[in-house]
Amino acid sequence: MPYQEPSMFLEHIGIIENHLKSELPVVVYRKPNTNEVISIFQHDTTLHHINDFSEKGFVFAPYNKKSPAVLIPADKIYSHEYQIRDFKFDTPNLGAISGEGRKYHIEIVNKGIEDIENNKFKKVVLSRKIVVPNNSSPIQIFRKVLDSYLDAFCYLWYHPKIGLWIGATPELLFLKQNSTLVTMSLAGTKKSTTTNKPSWGKKEKEEQDMVTQHIVQQLSGYIPDLAIGKVNSVRAGSLWHLNTKIWGTIGDLALKSIIQALHPTPAICGFPVSEAEAFIKRNENYDREFYTGFLGELNIDNNKTSHLFVNLRCMQIKDDLAFLYIGGGITAGSNAQQEWIETVHKSETMLNMIFN
Repeated sequence: MPYQEPSMFLEHIGIIENHLKSELPVVVYRKPNTNEVISIFQHDTTLHHINDFSEKGFVFAPYNKKSPAVLIPADKIYSHEYQIRDFKFDTPNLGAISGEGRKYHIEIVNKGIEDIENNKFKKVVLSRKIVVPNNSSPIQIFRKVLDSYLDAFCYLWYHPKIGLWIGATPELLFLKQNSTLVTMSLAGTKKSTTTNKPSWGKKEKEEQDMVTQHIVQQLSGYIPDLAIGKVNSVRAGSLWHLNTKIWGTIGDLALKSIIQALHPTPAICGFPVSEAEAFIKRNENYDREFYTGFLGELNIDNNKTSHLFVNLRCMQIKDDLAFLYIGGGITAGSNAQQEWIETVHKSETMLNMIFN
């Protein structure tokens, strides 16, 4: 269990800020549906890389699985209770900002739809990057993220040799506890300002089923008792997604095998994966870096628990600029204009973290 520090989180903020000012690695995070904020500090600037996922600490891995994942070692873990604030958006006009790159994004979405129609692949996930001015401190942004995304994995991660990232992701890569593994397929997006579950169309249901079947196929060789739950609607901020729980027993199987089987999933890349990856590399025209990679606890609690999430809904902070990353799944039923609107909706909540 995390080491219980006597001070409250608000008092602990100063320690986190001083660590950032001293340019020392730190990660602060909260798991979905809890009020426990956890922090791990590194007291030198050594850049630790993952070798075989037997290491212990907090892992931060890029989208490109050929690039090394970074580890902040879990020498001591601090836990604090966080009181959610009643944070309200002023809803500024973000259309011009979130509309950056519209022409090019619609163009590559249409290319993706054309290749799907020509049977080159069944799905591709296309993303874009928005660059906006930022006058807020990382802690200010992170606290707004904590207040706004109760159902997501929220984090602030910093290493002087990599950079500073903040995010709130609804997507579990997997949870391993002892010999049990739980994962999920997450696909389809609808915006809603109410708590009422949305109605889903054929496009979203087919996209969700595609992701589920791929994960099951990838894990069936490792997990003979694999079970699949019902499709549910889950909420993250103002967005709803389709979600299916998948679980089974992995025994003493090395985590590296599971990670190689799962990452990248069709939810952040496409299907078939290799063909979709090649299309992304040719057409996205930017480096995703750690967006759509994965992050989280690795071999915590006497090596019994690993709790990893896919890095969605995130931003990178560089000096007085913020770089936001957003994307969406393209299938045979996609419409380029509608896909563009979906990325705009996905960008709005994170933009509000900066401009409110």
